[in-house]
Amino acid sequence: MQLEWYHYLIAILGSALAGSINTLAGNGSAITLSILTELLGLPGNLANGTNRVGIFTQSLAGAYAFYRNGKLTVRRSTMPIAMNVAGAVAGVAVAVSVSNEAFEGAFRFLMVAMLFAILLKPGRWLRETDTSRQANPWIAIPLYLALGFYSGFIQMGMGVFFLAVMVLYAHYSLIDANAVKLVVVALNMLLVIAIFQAQGLIDWRIGLIMAIGQTAGGYLTAHYASLYPRANVWAHRLLIAVIVLAVAKMFNLHQVLLPR
Repeated sequence: MQLEWYHYLIAILGSALAGSINTLAGNGSAITLSILTELLGLPGNLANGTNRVGIFTQSLAGAYAFYRNGKLTVRRSTMPIAMNVAGAVAGVAVAVSVSNEAFEGAFRFLMVAMLFAILLKPGRWLRETDTSRQANPWIAIPLYLALGFYSGFIQMGMGVFFLAVMVLYAHYSLIDANAVKLVVVALNMLLVIAIFQAQGLIDWRIGLIMAIGQTAGGYLTAHYASLYPRANVWAHRLLIAVIVLAVAKMFNLHQVLLPR
């Protein structure tokens, strides 16, 4: 397929939108993977690997913006970061040899449960970080390890589930939880990119072009979200929208609501 200049322009603008969505919620890969396969013509497995380049740069840029504006305290978040990364390594190792199709079948029901968790008592999602909260290590360590394992094994919806744990259990604000999420995703992507590269499943030229938009979207969104007083409210609304769209897609509700 011969690519024209406007293909690249659409790719950069679309990936910038995806980077913004990923920074405050998740599932922005629904946009970037569509661009890689439908617009740029990459096969599915190559698109999946190529997409990880932009996810890494966007997460790194967003985490830096949050850190620079005082929304990321690395020392306080050492346990969730370390345990998630350790769990992800184990999850990737298992995923190489074990099918995760059965778990993917249950994913849609987990997302529906997440939607109810977000809609019920929304005040829990809008509070500020409780710096006095001391997590019980007997609960926190297994919980963070399990979340990391899920991320490495299946990955779908990892950002949404991570936010739920950090907000509802660890009592982080939604914005602070997103900052920690970006650090975890960036570290996990280093491992994932190495695996995809070893299998020859990354188109670095296209990946770096997409990364321009994803990085810009991630950095700018994190920067302004750090400074905007009502950022938690808008992040909560975006998270609801992302989950509703994901649930609708998984249950093919668009075909029910808009029959041909």
